[in-house]
Amino acid sequence: MGRSRRTLPEELLLLALDPTTGTTAQPQSLDLGLAGAQLVELALAGRIAPDGDRIAVVAPRPTGDPTLDCALELLRRRGAPVRAVNWIGGPRLGLRQTYLSHLERCGMVHAVAGQMCGVLPTTRYQATDTEISREIRSRLDSAIRTGVPPDPRTAALAALAHAVGLGKHLYPGNEGRSSRSRLRDLIRHDPMGGLVAHAVMDVQNGVAAQPRRSPAPSGRPAVGGTRPATEPARGVPMQPRHGSMARAVAH
Repeated sequence: MGRSRRTLPEELLLLALDPTTGTTAQPQSLDLGLAGAQLVELALAGRIAPDGDRIAVVAPRPTGDPTLDCALELLRRRGAPVRAVNWIGGPRLGLRQTYLSHLERCGMVHAVAGQMCGVLPTTRYQATDTEISREIRSRLDSAIRTGVPPDPRTAALAALAHAVGLGKHLYPGNEGRSSRSRLRDLIRHDPMGGLVAHAVMDVQNGVAAQPRRSPAPSGRPAVGGTRPATEPARGVPMQPRHGSMARAVAH
């Protein structure tokens, strides 16, 4: 994979960055979205493919992108196809910071040091070339406005943006309601993007523990038991609260 094209995780992160404050919208769900965006990017590169609600490695050769190749190698080591919801719900600490640092090295953002409450060190990221963000946004706007089926990359980006809750960031207020609805509808135009987007939403809703399946016969529990409704989803990434990583991640 050449590096002339921005990857979906990079585009999703640029969409989430507020050009004024340098903060990221929906930071917790965005972490899940970045893990999902990696899967879609690997699928677009022909390295993985959907297998029902699972992800199978079909070509383990490297893409040339170190972060994507790390994810690909982890998937390969699993051996059997992995449920998308379990992969996305796994620990992904530092993924957002990895991509922010990459965007900084590429000159797309620059880090701005600051303090919270005058004491705690913080780092925000300002876009250095807002034209890039505008181009990404215009692709979504065009797909929403024209109703023409978008290309798979834009469809997947729309699906991920909806899944992590960026709709209200991109199209706020009552005037943006119809645009948010159409953004959600774009999810149907890319099967892989749709699979991943639904997995992201399932993790957020706490239903990542069990695969979707038909109800068990009367009197017989489903294999694996049932997770109590109040139990949090296993593996949902938590942001570190102490140390340099916590100071570095944009809130």
